Amino acid sequence: MENLNKYGLEYYINTLKLEGINNNIARVLSVSKTQYTIITENGLLKAELTGNLLNSLNTEDYPKVGDWLEYIDFDSTGIITKILPRYSELYRKKAGRDFSKQVIATNIDCVFIVQGLDSNFNIMRLERYIAQSIACGIKPIIILNKCDLIEDKQFYLKEISKLQRDIEIYFCSTLTNEGIEEIKNKLLKSAETYIFVGSSGVGKSSLLNTLFNNYKQATQEISNANAKGKHTTTSRELFLLSNGSLIIDTPGMREFGIAFEDNKDLDDIFPIISQYAKKCKYKDCTHTNEANCAVLDALESGDISQTKYDAYLKLMREQEHYSESAHDKKRKGKQLAKMVKGYISTKKKNQL
Repeated sequence: MENLNKYGLEYYINTLKLEGINNNIARVLSVSKTQYTIITENGLLKAELTGNLLNSLNTEDYPKVGDWLEYIDFDSTGIITKILPRYSELYRKKAGRDFSKQVIATNIDCVFIVQGLDSNFNIMRLERYIAQSIACGIKPIIILNKCDLIEDKQFYLKEISKLQRDIEIYFCSTLTNEGIEEIKNKLLKSAETYIFVGSSGVGKSSLLNTLFNNYKQATQEISNANAKGKHTTTSRELFLLSNGSLIIDTPGMREFGIAFEDNKDLDDIFPIISQYAKKCKYKDCTHTNEANCAVLDALESGDISQTKYDAYLKLMREQEHYSESAHDKKRKGKQLAKMVKGYISTKKKNQL
């Protein structure tokens, strides 16, 4: 099990306090449609799902990068027989008009939200990543890359402070190596799994190349025409780094749709808003135009920043739209299933 322990098996078992796992355990390193590259005690192996799992699982329950699973050997292919419990999932609303939940990766300990300090810094996008990470139960940390391009770091710290969140912020540059050792020595721990997320061109792959020499990910220079990186990361992939920590690299995300679960406590996702919302006169206060709204009072007094308030309203409206569309999709699915069941029942009666 030496190889697997390097990929965090011991940490995974201890985290969930699992018992009775057999020896055929592996972790998913990358996914290509219905084919999986997994790391086993004997090394890398291509694997597929059993027909039963392929037909019975929902899309979000298919193996994702970071998943632990059980498998059996079949010739030169691994057959996946069971996906083991996940202790965390990073997910978002699918891009476009699809209101399904998309699981990006699993069994993650920390999300590194990477923004570039060229033309990429965006406070609303940052709040979106932070809120969704917290909704997924995963700690977010902000990485501000390309700090060699700026002179005033305080400007960015002041902007982020308007979000009124207690969150770690690190500046770094892959060109000058500023901040690299701090990230490497302070943040990355052996056997824990991290994920880099952010827009295209923020320098995620370059950052990984700089952090660890054994990481080889193709990178391209920034286009002078649009100041955006020509990212070459085309799929999610998990890498074992030289200090024993693990990082999942992801392609640049044009959209990162909000998709909170219905049972999520907004106290954790928007603590500063919830702090005042509890003092509102009405329990169903929308914090937009109601009388005796403590949130609006805090906004007027400056205790809640305008940036924070605007971000909160935008994300909650998006979440409401997501919830309504997701529920409608489930309702239509149930109606269709009921119609099919009724049709089959009627057809059987007619055949008697």
